[in-house]
Amino acid sequence: MIDQAERPKKSPKGASPEDARLRQQAIGAKLRQMFDEVVNEPVPGDFLAILKRADEKSSGGR
Repeated sequence: MIDQAERPKKSPKGASPEDARLRQQAIGAKLRQMFDEVVNEPVPGDFLAILKRADEKSSGGR
């Protein structure tokens, strides 16, 4: 017996494979755009302070 989650997803009624492919490409493009925005955000000052303290501990407090 196949679990519901394991069944292949069917395209909505009337949607061609080409429509589904275009929809997936649009979703992929939006996800890449969102990822790029997150990657380019500045690192919060609190996090930088934590990293600085960790570096000082690992180098003997210098």
